[in-house]
Amino acid sequence: MTYQTVSDLDFSLDELGSLPQPTNVVMTSPEHFKIAYVINAHMEGNIGTVDKPKALEDWASLKAAYEACGLSVDVVPGVAGLPDMVFCANQTLPFLSRDGKGKGVVLSSMFAKERAPEVQFFASHFEKEGYVVVSDLADGSTEFEGMGDALWHSGKRLLWGGFGFRTDKSVYDLISERLDVPVLLLTLDDPEFYHLDTCMCILNDETVLIFPGAFKPEGLALIRHFFPVVLEAPEDEARTLFACNAHCPDQKHVLIQKGCEVTNQLLRAQGFTVVELDTSEYLKSGGSVFCMKLMTW
Repeated sequence: MTYQTVSDLDFSLDELGSLPQPTNVVMTSPEHFKIAYVINAHMEGNIGTVDKPKALEDWASLKAAYEACGLSVDVVPGVAGLPDMVFCANQTLPFLSRDGKGKGVVLSSMFAKERAPEVQFFASHFEKEGYVVVSDLADGSTEFEGMGDALWHSGKRLLWGGFGFRTDKSVYDLISERLDVPVLLLTLDDPEFYHLDTCMCILNDETVLIFPGAFKPEGLALIRHFFPVVLEAPEDEARTLFACNAHCPDQKHVLIQKGCEVTNQLLRAQGFTVVELDTSEYLKSGGSVFCMKLMTW
């Protein structure tokens, strides 16, 4: 049940089961965050440049913004020697069973060896929380980076799956089978948009924010097929301010890096409330709002 073109489709959204909106936020404390190596294009030239007090302040502001939206935030402690663990969208893919009664996570198999040890700490966290932990991909034989590349369609049992840099296309066959969901495949081939969450932000069941230049024509056609409203972030805001790494946790508020003026106008015109935040220290490492949290049920 994986699909790469509109002509491949054999289902409609109306035929799919519903998926409740997740209401719990997981974040990782940032005391060990720094740029110690280069594993993406944004890290180039930024080793050792993180302003630690500002990074701590920016993280706290993001946590407070989620709490102001009425969401609870669980904090997984950061671990010394794992500076990218703060980007906690990447280590797992949370899911609900079809009947909505069982919670689980698919463990990631990280592309970069520097990040591979992060996964075990999230496995332990979710085991303690009573989640079923699916470790089929965690043997290191392939690559999958959780909700950096796999995004739930709002309100539906449907996944969007990015591949090309951090995630191997083949993993989506297994994920589709294990979770009993169709997966829409999107090729990524621009190194600055190395995860799907850097160029696609699902706002609600009808609206998505994208940088169109990150996608091939067949991928854009899939996006336009399933979303009546497609907002297009300008290239400068998408590349330098990570406009599409925003997050709408409640179908109303959009948490986004400050300064995305054109994108913010598009969002407000659709009735969203824009919450501007400063994640500039994390931008140096290739991440912003969406990367710094994980939504769970």
